[in-house]
Amino acid sequence: MFKEKNVLVMVSGSVAAYKSATLVRLLIKSGAQVRVGMTTAAQEFITSKTLSILSGNDVLTDLFVGHTSDIVHIDWAKWADIIFVVPATANLIGKLAQGIADDAVTTTIMASIADKIIAPAMNDNMLTNPAVVRNIETLKKDGWFVIEPAVGFLAEGYSAQGRLPEPVDILQQSAVRLRAKNGLLIGKKIIITAGGTHEALDPVRYLTNRSSGKMGYALARAAAEMGADVILITTIAREDIFGVKKIFVNSAQEMFDASIQAFATADIFISAAAVSDFKPAEKSIHKIKKQANGGLTLRLVQNPDILRTIGQSKKNHQIVIGFAAETQEILAHGQDKLIKKNADMLIINDVSRSDTGFSSDDNAVTILIPGRLPETLSKASKIDIARAIMTQVITLK
Repeated sequence: MFKEKNVLVMVSGSVAAYKSATLVRLLIKSGAQVRVGMTTAAQEFITSKTLSILSGNDVLTDLFVGHTSDIVHIDWAKWADIIFVVPATANLIGKLAQGIADDAVTTTIMASIADKIIAPAMNDNMLTNPAVVRNIETLKKDGWFVIEPAVGFLAEGYSAQGRLPEPVDILQQSAVRLRAKNGLLIGKKIIITAGGTHEALDPVRYLTNRSSGKMGYALARAAAEMGADVILITTIAREDIFGVKKIFVNSAQEMFDASIQAFATADIFISAAAVSDFKPAEKSIHKIKKQANGGLTLRLVQNPDILRTIGQSKKNHQIVIGFAAETQEILAHGQDKLIKKNADMLIINDVSRSDTGFSSDDNAVTILIPGRLPETLSKASKIDIARAIMTQVITLK
């Protein structure tokens, strides 16, 4: 998202200013060109020398000192594609909301038409002050992306909302929101399942599979990047994704119930979870004890078929997409499943490969769509595969 972008990082006088160094470093690593501006107060918490070394550029601290250009703030404003204000104090938020431009940071921001992201960081009582609340709402109405403060340990010595989120989380959320700004799935509700289900044998043990949930999470992010409202029904807790609501389940039956309920008002359903085909016929109330020399015989019964049930009940405007994990004759088995499940798209994973699938960060898939030739996506990161899949989804119906 930030590769080859001109990114301006503005730092204000908060104890969290030290995190701006990490933000600059992460942006540089992502391929961005970075410049930094600092308020006078910010320089009390972190030196301009530090941020100059990390960014590889001089730091803007004054409109009139040390610059050959007479209109340095205009030059910087035109240069920027994206502006981050991290951290943002109540004072700076108030200035920006009210159109006050009285230093190098505020005048540069006011003169720029770049995308703007702001991350407030302050005491919890300051954060809930009516004036601050009004000012943040004004910035949102003006088109700013506001990164909500995290709940955590504050400088005052107690835990509350007001803490600056970690720079990696700021960048992840910003990337999703910037991509979604003109997304082709704005207004669409998408349900995605992820992870392997757990079928309990007793209070201690369960049957499951090797699914990591990474592909489902990648699809959720890709859908959010296109502006969709996403519900992720998952058995696995991974990273939070802006715009994605998680519903946690354990068993196939729980996933079935959650999926049926959510799909009633959805536009698209993507079954990326590895749902157990079978479950124990009975769950022991107590831990099953080992017998002296005996084995253990389990009787299994079929779980409800989530994809087939939803595929057969979909309305004309709804799209249903499934995944198939195969080890042999993948095209034949995939085509058969596409028909039996009444799906609009089926993505086949060849799980016999050791370099993709399951816990790997990469994947390679074949996409089947009725009436079209199979399309193979070569090995790539799961997020890139997910984005390619979502690009195909918008061509359906």
